[in-house]
Amino acid sequence: MSEVRVPELAESITEATIINWLKSEGDQVAQGDVLAELETDKVNVELNAEQSGRLAKILREPGDTVQVGEVIAILDEGKGTALSGEAIASPEIEAVQADVKAASPVEIPATPAARRLARERGIDLNLIKSQDPLGRVTVEDLKADSPAKPESPATKSFAESRAGKKRAGGGQQTAATNTKPANMEKSVEHMPMSKRRQTIANRLVQAQHNAAMLTTFNEVDMTAILDVRKRRQEKFMKEHNIKLGFMSFFTKAVVGALKAFPLLNAEIKGDEILIKKYYDIGIAVAANEGLVVPVVREADRLNFAELELEIANLAEKARNNQLHLSDLQGGTFTITNGGVFGSLLSTPILNAPQVGILGMHKIQLRPVAIDKERSENRPMMYIALSYDHRIVDGKEAVSFLVRVKELLEDPETLLLEG
Repeated sequence: MSEVRVPELAESITEATIINWLKSEGDQVAQGDVLAELETDKVNVELNAEQSGRLAKILREPGDTVQVGEVIAILDEGKGTALSGEAIASPEIEAVQADVKAASPVEIPATPAARRLARERGIDLNLIKSQDPLGRVTVEDLKADSPAKPESPATKSFAESRAGKKRAGGGQQTAATNTKPANMEKSVEHMPMSKRRQTIANRLVQAQHNAAMLTTFNEVDMTAILDVRKRRQEKFMKEHNIKLGFMSFFTKAVVGALKAFPLLNAEIKGDEILIKKYYDIGIAVAANEGLVVPVVREADRLNFAELELEIANLAEKARNNQLHLSDLQGGTFTITNGGVFGSLLSTPILNAPQVGILGMHKIQLRPVAIDKERSENRPMMYIALSYDHRIVDGKEAVSFLVRVKELLEDPETLLLEG
């Protein structure tokens, strides 16, 4: 017998949530096979078998929160069948189960569906008698053992009133019949927050509490960039097998502006300001599990095609839950694009410990004055810079955003200064 433990994940990560088991009890596994998928507050992690054998016993269920180093399954290195019935009472299994119970005294074994139903009904699982041979509480146990929820007086009187009116009026309904008491129960779905969503929520609140955050705005005429993309798109696609998008232009413009205003590429550490001489740009990506910010390393050294390929690769990994912790760590500045969802204007929140974040928005035709006599409809985009006012003054922030605007409206300069 060997124990399957939650592996070391990263220095700052101490727990994870089991998303699902990819192997079932009794399955034969080879060394390196993926046994389960774990969700941390940053990325999803695959749990691999360290040796071959049979998965004899699963000790923790999907949805359970587990600690690094905790035993969550038993692997039988022999060729025997899965443990069931009386065979579960082996000394090794009992010892591990005792450790698990000691580590989590408030939790009893239960299926995810049973836990969800118990939360919805406010039932204490410790009071439910299990009929499962493994001792787990199931939905059937809950339905059989938990008392029916007593009918509230208001609901009871309302039902009696309806019945009386139907008897008296031969089925005719009055206006009072259709009036529901304000305290009648209504349908509510209870959805637990994932580890990642909890972390996102905490970090956003901390960013607003710990930084003197301020946002300044400007707008960019996108005519020149749209013209370049129209003229160069076909050749660019043939040469690089990827579209020339907007993110490469914005990344180049941000790098050029950061070189001119280095305090936007810094962070506060104690009483010091760390000004970074490298440009690792975070690109916010909306994945199913929540917002993640993978980092494009040394963005100043990449050309347009290399930027587009790297950004597309990181976005694909984010959507497929394949990002590694190394993909998310160490960014110096962040770009977020709410325009892909139709946002016209927003105030992005800092990605701590960074002190600057640029928000892109929807491109929209707006009338623009060309001179005193003429105006034209131009493709315009509002851009926003949120910054930490503790080390970045308003003048520097506004100048940074103006520099980004100038570089985008004259994209040829990006080749020289981006």
